[in-house]
Amino acid sequence: MHIPDGFLSPPVWGAFDALALPAVAVAARRAGGLKDDRNLPLLGVMGAFVFAAQMINFPVGPGTSGHLVGGTLLAVILGPPAATIVMTAILAIQALVFQDGGILALGANVVNMALAGVFAGYLPYRFFSAQSRAAAVFTGGVLSVLTSACLALAELLASGVPMPRRILFVSLGLFLVSAVIEGAVTLGVVRAIERMNPGWVRALQPSRSRAIGAIAIAAVVLAVGGILAASAQPDGIERLTSAHGPAWLHAPLADYQIPMTKGIDSPRLRRAGAAAAGLILIYGVSLLTGKLLARQRSS
Repeated sequence: MHIPDGFLSPPVWGAFDALALPAVAVAARRAGGLKDDRNLPLLGVMGAFVFAAQMINFPVGPGTSGHLVGGTLLAVILGPPAATIVMTAILAIQALVFQDGGILALGANVVNMALAGVFAGYLPYRFFSAQSRAAAVFTGGVLSVLTSACLALAELLASGVPMPRRILFVSLGLFLVSAVIEGAVTLGVVRAIERMNPGWVRALQPSRSRAIGAIAIAAVVLAVGGILAASAQPDGIERLTSAHGPAWLHAPLADYQIPMTKGIDSPRLRRAGAAAAGLILIYGVSLLTGKLLARQRSS
């Protein structure tokens, strides 16, 4: 789902970079639920969980994989503004540290997943959860992925990336499969969280340490254990672009692996080490951002 550098034309990535910054700033001003310091660790833990889930690719078709995006999950748990902030932090760290998504294309990726994806995923929950919360959460997960995917495809097409009609329709079909899986996983995670802490999802009540601890453990298991069993096939956007970042970019943990050093030459250990480092980094950045926003609101 992450667009790498080298495929969006300067007018396209420039426009989305210019759009993303003020939009995220507006979300930061509107982020709620941060006055109670007991809720601040929730931002870090949910950010780490979504980061871990995004690292695990699952097969969705021949030679293609998908992964959880997590926009709807964050929006339901944290509210859309805070979800946008956490997702933006995840995308920025992925681009700068792991070379997952381009730096010049960061604005487009933020608009696709942290803004449009979060908003689209929250709409069904906002308007239809009273009738059927399960259907609203599932539909939100599906709509979030399809919105992000269609925006990414449109940006690539607007940039002149060759995309035959057959490949385009196949890509849309694979994204639909990923979207259905996203909806099912999102619903399962929301239900599990509600069992641990009833009322937390709806009202963002002060979170219980037991629930936060369980999510943190799940994030570690997903990141360190799950990534070792994840599909090595590229996701839909990666398959269309078939490229990584440009030669000038040398991220410290590119491809989610710590550099080969003496004593750490096992690919599994290098990937697990990078996953653990990412969890700590995402948690710290999300928590720090929450504290800064809470301080700004209180002043």
